[in-house]
Amino acid sequence: MEIKVFDTSKELGKAAAVFSAQVLNRAIAEKGKARLLMSTGASQFDTIEALRDADVEWDKVEMFHLDEYIGLPETHPASFRKYLKERFLSYVDIRKAHLVNPDNGVEPALELLTREVRAGEIDLGLIGIGENAHIAFNDPPADFETKEAFLVVNLDEACKKQQMREGWFATIEDV
Repeated sequence: MEIKVFDTSKELGKAAAVFSAQVLNRAIAEKGKARLLMSTGASQFDTIEALRDADVEWDKVEMFHLDEYIGLPETHPASFRKYLKERFLSYVDIRKAHLVNPDNGVEPALELLTREVRAGEIDLGLIGIGENAHIAFNDPPADFETKEAFLVVNLDEACKKQQMREGWFATIEDV
């Protein structure tokens, strides 16, 4: 493991984007395509901003989104579909984006996402780790025994407080 420390989140984001572009470009060179997992959150802002300007053949990249609120419309500021569309997908001509969209039923959405994500190897995962150590809302205590690719989880108090502090929601009850 190599640990790198940066003075600012901008520097970190740029370095992560450079590394990510290298991984994606290597996959494209070897297989003709790349598959990318992306979660969302404030910790990803600078990386995503730098990545969208990276020299990557985005039309050869398939992206999989990892987390979304159930029952929250895409128009809500906290919607992660909205987040990815506004911060990433509107800037790159990506081959295909698989967004978590529970609007027409949670189970059908999860079944479709699971089928698509399992259709091939994932080349890169860009994920943040929440203050309570959650990854894509897989809040502690995480289920390390599951074979499911996507789960419905209940956010714990620490995660809810983080969502509120980051400005996604006005109150803990809103989360």
